[in-house]
Amino acid sequence: MDMAQALALASGALVATNLASILIAARRLSPAGATPPDVRKKPPVSIVVPLRGIENFSAETLDRAFRLDWPKYELLFCVAHGKDPIIAEVEKAALAHPHVEARILLGDDRISANPKLNNCVKGWQAARHDWVILADSNVLMPPDYIQHLMAGWRSDSGVVCSTPLGSRPDGFWAEVECMFLNTQQARWQYAGEAVGLGFAQGKSMLWSRPMLEANGGIQALNAEIAEDAASTKLVNRLGLKVHLVCAPFEQPLGRRTGQEIWSRQSRWSRLRRVTFPGFFAPEILLGALPPLLLALAAAFLGAVAPVPAILLVLAGIYLPEVALALAKGWRLSRWSVPAMIVRDGMMPAIWLRAWLGGTIDWRGNTMTIGTTASELKEAPAGP
Repeated sequence: MDMAQALALASGALVATNLASILIAARRLSPAGATPPDVRKKPPVSIVVPLRGIENFSAETLDRAFRLDWPKYELLFCVAHGKDPIIAEVEKAALAHPHVEARILLGDDRISANPKLNNCVKGWQAARHDWVILADSNVLMPPDYIQHLMAGWRSDSGVVCSTPLGSRPDGFWAEVECMFLNTQQARWQYAGEAVGLGFAQGKSMLWSRPMLEANGGIQALNAEIAEDAASTKLVNRLGLKVHLVCAPFEQPLGRRTGQEIWSRQSRWSRLRRVTFPGFFAPEILLGALPPLLLALAAAFLGAVAPVPAILLVLAGIYLPEVALALAKGWRLSRWSVPAMIVRDGMMPAIWLRAWLGGTIDWRGNTMTIGTTASELKEAPAGP
């Protein structure tokens, strides 16, 4: 076998791996909006929601939290600073739904360099029920939100999670973020879980409170800079598994800028690089660019026309992604394929950025994420 053939085979192997992940994820996933499996027992649930500032869809996401179809649940809204403007929005939503038990908890417990985890501690401690959901503020909870999570719990579960499903983009860069979240990250996470490599996702996490309390409580999640990485390692250490809901929950995006996408993806990549370096390293092979470069090199060495090779690789990468989004009812528009191309062009640079030091911004907090230690410098509280 000459070099051109070897490069062509390597390109084909990457395209085939990409297709396999899509087929596995497609088999594992239910379409958006699908009814979750029935659950016979419906125990009371505590939902802990860390909040900071007002986001694009805060009023709607708060309202949805008060409209869940579950016999008994409580909402614990955690806010670090008493002057945060989100408090007024929570009070407005609570006033409109007086039948739902809700509390606002103020303060900041500095147990880690993770500001979200610090904000959740008081909510975990105040929770009254044995089942606790840690839910990000930008999750648009469907009425059957709790049922989806409870239905995902199995006899060997340690935690049940959901990835975010990007929706309602406003502008091209928000379309790019949809393509990062949906047909790239959610797809690979569901494919991994289907073959026994489940990774926790901090957007929505259902915990058995007695189980976590018996293993260090919420403080155990400060073992890593990212609470979802700590959750994954804790669950695996106990011989349990991370399971995902049958269909991910929506996260409406609104307007995004290129800088916001770069910052967010760089932060997540750095977190994966620090917490799971062995799994992160091969990410450089994801997307269209590596198989495309291999195919072009093979065409050059083999003295054949490069255009057919380019078209074959692009079709092999993007047509299955489009088919997955279409089959599952995920965001798809005329901008989706251009957004996928831009995403794949950014991915190698983001991967390289993850191996470098320096600080990363998280909602006004400056985080230094290192392999041995991480630090948090919080922004001053708002007026």
